[in-house]
Amino acid sequence: MKRGELFGAWLASRRLAAAGGLFCVLMGLLLFWLYDLPWEAAIYLLLLCLVCASLLSLVSFARFCRAHRTLETMEEGILVDPGNLPEPATLLEADYDRLVRRLIREVREQRAEADGTLADLTAYYTLWVHQIKTPIAAMGLLLQAGPGKTTEMEIELQRIAQYVDMVLQYLRLDSEARDLELRRCALDDVVRQTVRKYAKLFILKKIRLTFQETGLTVLSDEKWLAFLLEQLLSNALKYTPAGGEISLYREGEDTLVIADTGIGIAPEDLPRVFDKGFTGHNGRMDKKATGIGLYLCRRVAELLGHALTITSQQGEGTQVRIGLARPQFDIE
Repeated sequence: MKRGELFGAWLASRRLAAAGGLFCVLMGLLLFWLYDLPWEAAIYLLLLCLVCASLLSLVSFARFCRAHRTLETMEEGILVDPGNLPEPATLLEADYDRLVRRLIREVREQRAEADGTLADLTAYYTLWVHQIKTPIAAMGLLLQAGPGKTTEMEIELQRIAQYVDMVLQYLRLDSEARDLELRRCALDDVVRQTVRKYAKLFILKKIRLTFQETGLTVLSDEKWLAFLLEQLLSNALKYTPAGGEISLYREGEDTLVIADTGIGIAPEDLPRVFDKGFTGHNGRMDKKATGIGLYLCRRVAELLGHALTITSQQGEGTQVRIGLARPQFDIE
């Protein structure tokens, strides 16, 4: 900003003070006239006021210019270091200073949150890309092996579809496009739909399935509940060896249990199995584990208002319990 423009801006900011000073001078001259005082004294007073006003104006203008240059210099880096803001001289300036610092703090928090979300997405996509390479490579080998491998190829294709579904649901969880629709649905129908999806994998791995009908009608979102069951059933199949058994049954009034006879979870890993990216002892054995599956299960269960707990005995199996209880109210 040019000096003339700067002086005009300073003068505009001091309009009220200038008007007040001029009013006081005029009142003083008026009093001198009314009391018929010597004009020499009036002129002396006027000159004295003019000198004092000039000195104060110079100090004020210098401070105004310094503050302007400081703010102009800070324009690009104010979010980096707000500590160089000019010291407030009045209560109103102190209020503005506090407001600016509050806004800077909130912008920093939002930026940190956005950076964290971006880092999480980048890390997840990196893991996902490596994860999805495995079934794609397996399908390539099966195609080279010739006919007779249809079932295995269908299973690998199903895994690809599952991984794609996982990444889509991961994105939807933190967006406004979650499309949540709570209504009463038959739990057994959702379970059968999930079991049918993995039927060929049960046959290929020679794992026995025991499903005891629950007879429950639950208040939930059928699509998200199916996704939750798919993830839990997929996890059970992943860590249950050939010849094992997976059971689905009702426990108590409103709890669905998914139990397997797999390798189980180490006691020290149990408190952290729902943490994002945590793979634990089993994950270290399975190099393709990402630690995202159970994290997604916990997030979906929280979204639906269902309780999710895990108990396990290492080397004997794991039991996942989904608490489906809800307050009683009518759903239209």
